[in-house]
Amino acid sequence: MSNKLIFELYSEGRVGYRFPEQDVPAKPVSEFISGGVKREKAASLPQVAEIDVIRHYTELASKSFGVDAGFYPLGSCTMKYNPKINEDVASFPEFADIHPLQSEETVQGMLELIYKTTESLAEITGMKWGTLQPFAGAHGEYTGMKLFKAYFKKTGDTKRTKVLVPTSAHGTNPASAHISGFDVEEVQADERGLVSVESLKEHLSDEVAGIMLTNPNTLGLFEKDIVEIAKLVHDAGGLLYYDGANMNAIMGKVRPGDMGFDVIHLNLHKTFSTPHGGGGPGSGPVLVGDKLIPFLPVPDVKKEGDTYVLDCSKPDTIGRISGFYGNIGVIVRAYAYILAMGSDGLKKASEMAVLNANYLKERLKATYHLAYDNTCMHEFVLSAETMKEEFGVSALDVAKALLDKGIHPMTIYFPLIVHEAMMIEPTETESKQTLDHFADVMLEIYKKAKDNPEQLKAAPVLTPVKRIDEVQAAKKPVLRWISE
Repeated sequence: MSNKLIFELYSEGRVGYRFPEQDVPAKPVSEFISGGVKREKAASLPQVAEIDVIRHYTELASKSFGVDAGFYPLGSCTMKYNPKINEDVASFPEFADIHPLQSEETVQGMLELIYKTTESLAEITGMKWGTLQPFAGAHGEYTGMKLFKAYFKKTGDTKRTKVLVPTSAHGTNPASAHISGFDVEEVQADERGLVSVESLKEHLSDEVAGIMLTNPNTLGLFEKDIVEIAKLVHDAGGLLYYDGANMNAIMGKVRPGDMGFDVIHLNLHKTFSTPHGGGGPGSGPVLVGDKLIPFLPVPDVKKEGDTYVLDCSKPDTIGRISGFYGNIGVIVRAYAYILAMGSDGLKKASEMAVLNANYLKERLKATYHLAYDNTCMHEFVLSAETMKEEFGVSALDVAKALLDKGIHPMTIYFPLIVHEAMMIEPTETESKQTLDHFADVMLEIYKKAKDNPEQLKAAPVLTPVKRIDEVQAAKKPVLRWISE
């Protein structure tokens, strides 16, 4: 297979197009393009035939990896297979071809879908209402923190400037709180890998706006003290924010609203049927309890009789947080998924996700060090720390070796509280055969680490791009081709 760029397929005089003869008077380019943006010299474009272009980009596409191509156990990201029927529904022209500036009466179907999706997500999470505007999970977190701000401003409790974040939180949590104007304080985990109630108590004061956490947490463990945590925070006058990244573990089994959370974001692009990666597409709806409804973004979709309207009459709103109504294509997929699965199907998906994770955990824990040897939820965290001490093989080496086996690596070096972390999430859509293959490969890699560690350090060797200097790739990325 060729690894050449399209520019390197250049052949003087080769073309992939033919213009018809010009039948209108020629005009100088200066009449169409002003001097400030006109090129000083011709663009250095490759001279290639149409078949060169087709073959080049077809080959590039074959090198792309996604959940449709192989196993993708990327912990915390829920890279599960997404039914293609939802892709078909999202492509219906009635959804795909409408314009966000059309009048309300011409998009009643879309407004109904937004309304019913919000209604469904509120029921699934145990919240009262919400907004579908946020474009991603971190955008949802930012929206949630803005709701915190608006609520305390309205109550006059403006001294509440601190947000508590557990050590097992997602990395975007402290960033979202900080960018919204809060100071962040870290709550420690206990020996079980759960939020330490004692550490929490040490941080509670009349300056605390609330806590951001997810349940199950990033270690894949259910926060058993969540009811006590909620009471402690509420009694101190704070609010609870739920990071919905791990919702795939609990759909239909338990609801964040019933745990005591005041606001939650969901990742439709993880849990509700949109393939993600490479920066998008995303959607991070925010759902809230009764006391935060007045502060939700506008416009809100309301139902008046048999008509759906866009309502902007919220005097305490935080305003718009996206240009229009959110990532509509993702929302359509999510609603189609919810309807197809039903309540029993959503519950079954979570049950299978938890079963698959525990099956893999049990197959691997006798060989790899298991950070917290408890029944996990949808994901679990192994550690390569012992391997590194004994064989000199790191979590990065294990991840690179998986690439040569056609398997996407798990999340590594996260969460930070586990050294040499390898976070594995198999999701509910993988078969036992796939899980066994992955486990066999992981055991094979361990044996190779013991017998021939240098071979692992050279991996990957079968991929188009071999082992790179990741530090330099991050600091000095080469993002475009430059002719010599």
